[in-house]
Amino acid sequence: MLPLQTFRSHFSRRCVSQTIASRAYASQTPGNPMLEVFNRKVKHLQKDRAAQNVEESRNVDYLKDEVATRLCERLLRNFPNVLDLGANSCNIAKAITDPSLDVVGPEGNVLRPLSGKISKLTCVETSRALLHRDEDMQFNKDIEIQRDIIPDLETLPYAPNSFDAVLSSLSIHWINDLPALLEQVNTILKPDAPFIAAMFGGDTLYELRGSLQLADMERRGGVSPHISPLADVKDVGSLLNRAGFKMLTVDVEDIVVEFPDTFALMKDLQAMGENNAIMNRDSAPLSRDVLLANEAIYRTLHMEDGAPGIPATFRLIFMIGWKEGENQAQPLQRGSGEANLKDILGGGDFDRP
Repeated sequence: MLPLQTFRSHFSRRCVSQTIASRAYASQTPGNPMLEVFNRKVKHLQKDRAAQNVEESRNVDYLKDEVATRLCERLLRNFPNVLDLGANSCNIAKAITDPSLDVVGPEGNVLRPLSGKISKLTCVETSRALLHRDEDMQFNKDIEIQRDIIPDLETLPYAPNSFDAVLSSLSIHWINDLPALLEQVNTILKPDAPFIAAMFGGDTLYELRGSLQLADMERRGGVSPHISPLADVKDVGSLLNRAGFKMLTVDVEDIVVEFPDTFALMKDLQAMGENNAIMNRDSAPLSRDVLLANEAIYRTLHMEDGAPGIPATFRLIFMIGWKEGENQAQPLQRGSGEANLKDILGGGDFDRP
């Protein structure tokens, strides 16, 4: 776990506490959602307002930059024409042009620049202020970027078989109809092209979620949803499969960031544009009594002895799915293996007392 200021200063994997998820998850009911969960207009306004304070918005990009970096490390081959779905402030473009991620030889020479893996990056967003926030920075000169503003990320205006890859970093957790979006992504991909994405999921901010519920019960006698619901990791593979993707890979990583207090945590979430956007949510700000109770409960339940701050867990679901193609590698048929697992593991015989 890292102090917040340290995390902001270093964007390498060495700087982040990472664990493998072991919590149990419940599966959601199959089928498309009957009601909209998120208010898309509210989310658009939240992104716009966050981006208008450029200095503060850049200062809280530590999490989006880190996740974009981890996603770009999963690029295993070159892709001429790529779509960045929900590009935020073009964090993937910044990551892909970061020279510290290049493959360097023993003599310090660059063997394989990461920026060479993508020839053209089409960045699509709903918020003009957020998408164009960093258009004057150096990374724009290091890669060809096309910025597209669309009214809704759930309806993609691209022709079938348009892209060699679709990437998405920390955006699709705000999608109401994720199955329909994944089907669209599969359609606009060329055959044998990947969809590589990262989203918040599962128990992200479970510490804050639980302490706010307890504070609400204590001070108001009821519970209101203050943190948006997130997809479960067990659902992601089935959603990709239903959308027609093959050769699926889904893995989970936790990023734990240490904040001075819950007020700093919630301020950063607002500056990121990641605050609550549930339909028919209580628009009134949290009362002082609830905020103070939340701070006390959070520290009691989650703060380690001697720690200078409180931990906040961001659970990341990384997914890779490939559109079906004629020359795509296929899994071997069951029972076609030529090696016996018992032989590999030593025959499976154990000394008995």
